[in-house]
Amino acid sequence: MSGTDRAVGGRGRAGTVVSGLAVAVGCVLFLGGFAWAALVYQPYTVPTESMAPTVNAGDRVLAERIDGSDVRRGDVVVFTDPLWGDTPMVKRVVGVGGDTVACCEQGGRLTVDGTPVDEPYLSRGTGAAGAPGPASPQKFSTKVPEGALFLLGDERVSSLDSRVHLQDAGQGSVPLSAVRARVDAVAWPMNGMIGRPAAFAALPGGVSAEGPLPLQAGAALLGVVLILGGAAYGPVAARAARRERTVGGAR
Repeated sequence: MSGTDRAVGGRGRAGTVVSGLAVAVGCVLFLGGFAWAALVYQPYTVPTESMAPTVNAGDRVLAERIDGSDVRRGDVVVFTDPLWGDTPMVKRVVGVGGDTVACCEQGGRLTVDGTPVDEPYLSRGTGAAGAPGPASPQKFSTKVPEGALFLLGDERVSSLDSRVHLQDAGQGSVPLSAVRARVDAVAWPMNGMIGRPAAFAALPGGVSAEGPLPLQAGAALLGVVLILGGAAYGPVAARAARRERTVGGAR
């Protein structure tokens, strides 16, 4: 065997090892990313337009399984409460225990403990003199009991939310134990992550950290790249080796 053949064969064996390792690591990342996501997230179908335009009726969302104590203002949560119909509902948390939530201040904004909150996810329309419409067509003010949450839909005109239950014992709030998950992304159609509203970050307690979904998706995507790259390397390397042998033999 010539030196050229040995060199080509050595590179071929090394390439085969690297190719197999890439495919193996890719499989681990791909399957691991999906398995991790399946443990952390649960899919839901949103039944109504109460969270439009953030989430529309029929959208499939991915919600991170969390405890109610992990909820912060601005989170979009899935919850179940018998007084609300005992079916999973999706609303946005605008107040936590001890907050006084009211609407609307002079500029038409929601206030939490007197602090106006800018809500860019709302379609407020146009009010008097061309100014933005109110954050809620219904004026209200309520103090959220400790261990509870005050929730509103992003579609404030027709959403049946905490405002409808203001005369109940909990003044429209739901207990922390009612929370099942926090919505992180709209999976279908693929509208991406639902961010945390910056306005709530300035309030005590801040906003919640984003879930691990981007990391899980990144791991699965990297896994696909490694699998395809490793699988493609073998045929490419073999073709290159044959070409090199042909050129070497022709000398």
